[in-house]
Amino acid sequence: MEFQTKYITPDIKLSCYEDKLFKTEVVFEHHVLVWFISGETKIIQAENAYTFGAGNIFLIPRNQLSTVINYPKDGLPHKTVAMHLTAERLREFYANLDVEPNTATPAKIRCFNQHPLLTSCLASLIPYFDLKDKIPGNIASLKITEAISILRAIDKSIDGLLANFEEPGKIELAGFMERNFMFNMPLKKFGYLTGRSLTTFKRDFRKAFDTTPQKWLTQKRLELAHYQIAEKKLRPVDVYLESGFEDLSHFSYAFKKHFGYTPTDVPRRMRYQQF
Repeated sequence: MEFQTKYITPDIKLSCYEDKLFKTEVVFEHHVLVWFISGETKIIQAENAYTFGAGNIFLIPRNQLSTVINYPKDGLPHKTVAMHLTAERLREFYANLDVEPNTATPAKIRCFNQHPLLTSCLASLIPYFDLKDKIPGNIASLKITEAISILRAIDKSIDGLLANFEEPGKIELAGFMERNFMFNMPLKKFGYLTGRSLTTFKRDFRKAFDTTPQKWLTQKRLELAHYQIAEKKLRPVDVYLESGFEDLSHFSYAFKKHFGYTPTDVPRRMRYQQF
């Protein structure tokens, strides 16, 4: 595996990944603006899945559970420029603007593919990654301000997202978990996103499901994988990552322990049941 990251500042980075596949499950602390140079990424969220490649530009909202799968493509590495739009930076930007945040604005990924203004802004960062000396802080600040200003110019509803600084409040737990069980996140993170401490999360979880979070999560992920193999005709290698498992061999072991047969046996058993 060869993974390299260069930083202009802590909020602006160039990532380059040359191996076959890199998967992570994450809740972004800040909004992230991404420009794709080469490679491909699949981002899976509760309600949608997205695929991005060379030239694509998109904004990932903060506090959203995401499975991110990165691939090199066409002989080129997975290479992106990412800019973090932190709450501190956004508060400073909006301080003198008369903007009312709209808490009802959907926190979904926004695509600005190959938009000339954003492409120019982000491409102009490339020379700075090769400098031996650090970029002056005021230049980096100007670049982030420029990106925010462009976003506001091309997306009139973006203020509802960027100017909303609320943290997750306590929400209905069962529905949230049913929508997000496939994300392999620490229980503490599930607790945070539902507005609970870890102790309260575990207590409320048992009240809702009459079992422990780990047992329930494993069962739900295995059932999802079984459905994808049996009904969607997908291969085990194509479903284990999106079902919340990190390793194919562990997935196969857990699958057989739960169902009594291996993932590769599913198609044969389904054909047998049809007679």
